Amino acid sequence: MNNQPIGVFDSGVGGTSILKELIRLLPNERFIYLADSANAPYGEKSPEEIVRLCKKNTDWLLYKNCKLIVVACNTATTNAISYLRANYNIPFIGIEPAIKPAALKSKTHVVGVLATKGTLSSRLFIQNSEKYTDNTKIVEVVGKGLVEHIESGDFNSNKLKKILKSFLEPLILQKIDYLVLGCSHYPYLLPLLKEVLPSSIAIIDSGEAVAKQTKEVLLKYNILTKTTYLPQVQIVTNSYKTSLFLLAKKLFNDVNVIFNDKF
Repeated sequence: MNNQPIGVFDSGVGGTSILKELIRLLPNERFIYLADSANAPYGEKSPEEIVRLCKKNTDWLLYKNCKLIVVACNTATTNAISYLRANYNIPFIGIEPAIKPAALKSKTHVVGVLATKGTLSSRLFIQNSEKYTDNTKIVEVVGKGLVEHIESGDFNSNKLKKILKSFLEPLILQKIDYLVLGCSHYPYLLPLLKEVLPSSIAIIDSGEAVAKQTKEVLLKYNILTKTTYLPQVQIVTNSYKTSLFLLAKKLFNDVNVIFNDKF
């Protein structure tokens, strides 16, 4: 089992920001990345539909003999991780907005969260954010349309910059000093975010923390690979209309993206 692959899935390209951190921390592991781009974005879907899609993705990765699955999507994690853990006998790693470190470090005691509607309205997100509202104000903004821009390959257009400004100006006015990125797609907007935000506002995403947690779980279950090979990465998508083909070549040393609409 040690040499079986780690499965990673997302609604599209966003989880590659997590995959990049996983490969960096676990350089000898095998990875299968599943991009459900045909159904992106998840953020506007009902909780029931999100669970159904996560079950579908999980079943496919288990068919590929994955030993652990990383749910590299905030919306999928906050809506479906409890169901997945209750119904499958395999370790799952989720990704949630990093509110805790932002709240603990904030000096203005105002923290902004940029996320999808599906994440912000989920029971898990609400429960977790309420833990820190005694001393910190959490200001939420729905990043409506951002995932679609990123999926289409638009990371840096003037139109996208204007949209980000409209989302972030209310947060700036409320004097946030931390912005939490609550979607795995959003790290690809970092260059634009740094242009729009004052330098006094720090940006936090969850990629590194997810990779560390994955390593801890692999060690806990004694399923860390015993090999010393370079990482083997397979990337699969069910849509041609995605920036994944471009990103894979830039991020993962020309790893091919496989089109498969059977999941």
